[in-house]
Amino acid sequence: MDLYHYYDKTIGPFRNLSDLPVEEAKKILETIKDTKPNSQSAQRHNRYIEYRRNCERILQSEFAKKGGNISRAAPHYMVVEHSPWLHSWFENCDYIKIPIEEFDINTLSFTYGDSMPTFSPTIKDGKEYRHKLYTYHEILEIIGKYGFPQDWNDNGKYGPERYIEVHVWSDETIDRYR
Repeated sequence: MDLYHYYDKTIGPFRNLSDLPVEEAKKILETIKDTKPNSQSAQRHNRYIEYRRNCERILQSEFAKKGGNISRAAPHYMVVEHSPWLHSWFENCDYIKIPIEEFDINTLSFTYGDSMPTFSPTIKDGKEYRHKLYTYHEILEIIGKYGFPQDWNDNGKYGPERYIEVHVWSDETIDRYR
């Protein structure tokens, strides 16, 4: 299994708005909207930073309940296997592919789909993977049941899940790829 991180080549990989103070993160998001209006990131709403941080608190809390090893306040984001849709997010897109074996799996959590819609109170479709965070072994079971979302829903026609999101709660492996 390979984990992918997509990013804008002009900015570089593993640059996380959640690592910044809220006001600085908002300024950067506004700059992206002004300078890269065709990028997916430019389409984010004005309260995105607050929503993202709330979601990250949920992720961290749920992962702690499962005994996960957390050494970052906010995770680095990756996805399981290649996502054609994410590859279209940036004007100058590139990606880093890292075999999962390079990670301590106890520092990885997963959502079946993007974490924001996964934990959104407005999505009430009854799918078993809504409002759930998984460990590595648990996500393997879900993949066995449903496959990879990018294989059956890359265009988003069947719901918000287009990939499996990975939350990397450590800098150890990431630092080798910056």
